[in-house]
Amino acid sequence: MSSANTIAIVGCGLMGCDVAAIFMTAGWNIQAAEPDTPNWEARRARVRSSTAQIEGIFYPERFRLVAGPAEIDWSRVRLVLEAAPERLELKRQIFAELDRLVPREIPIGSNASGFRITDIAGQLKTRNRMANLHFFAPAHLVPAVEVVRGEHTDAAAVDALYDIMKSVGHMPVRVSRDLPGFLANRIQHALMREAWAIIDEGLGTPEDVDVAVRYGFGFRYVAAGPILQKEFAGLETQLSAARSIYPSLANNTEPSPVLKKAVDEGRLGLKTGRGFWSWTPEQIKQERERYDRTLLAALKLLRSSKATTEGK
Repeated sequence: MSSANTIAIVGCGLMGCDVAAIFMTAGWNIQAAEPDTPNWEARRARVRSSTAQIEGIFYPERFRLVAGPAEIDWSRVRLVLEAAPERLELKRQIFAELDRLVPREIPIGSNASGFRITDIAGQLKTRNRMANLHFFAPAHLVPAVEVVRGEHTDAAAVDALYDIMKSVGHMPVRVSRDLPGFLANRIQHALMREAWAIIDEGLGTPEDVDVAVRYGFGFRYVAAGPILQKEFAGLETQLSAARSIYPSLANNTEPSPVLKKAVDEGRLGLKTGRGFWSWTPEQIKQERERYDRTLLAALKLLRSSKATTEGK
């Protein structure tokens, strides 16, 4: 490999491959630990495809697959990302191994979306350099990444992760406390709770909810986040609306009945061919391609027109 910086990725599924594409495009080397050796060629193909989507060039000599972390050459590694399946015990095992193997000056991030880094790192000796580094799928097309400080994470580790992600063209978000859902998913699930409640109560259909978000207020979020958008509208208008609307919003602490019924019946969405809609294999392929095309177009638009408040 070249003398460029190296990221070590532990777990090279879809998320790991897409993160590899980000760093490949930014000129980094990648060493990826993936125990599923029979599917290594599929992993290479995914990194190549994702790199092409963001107008990067895939260099085979800069992408090295190994079976496990013990085979990684740590000499030029600047960052370690764990992107293994979302199982707490598996992540704990991986972090225990990384705690022993990774030189102490290298920060270690976990892409876990449902587990806190505090719980993953536990009592490990170098837990002070461990944080959540949470990407959003597909990672190479969604520019935000959360840098979440655990209860034992040093500020220097957060700063290092933040600076690295800025340097490769992503938009890092600092999350100062290790709460379930971090920052973005807390906002997203607040929206989803109300969306499910609207369907449960018959106020609107799934189609109505999606149209209202995509072509209504969600459409504006490409140009301005919710706080900046309210700066445009006037904060006094937001205060007045909040007093009127908040008392009637859903505040249930259990998942939606309509959501639970769908899951209980095995209607999980694209992965089962049926959710709130029915999907043929061809429709699934077309919809995934449309989704990626739209995200890519939005990414290009955002990169050409960054808000002045970003990064403050």
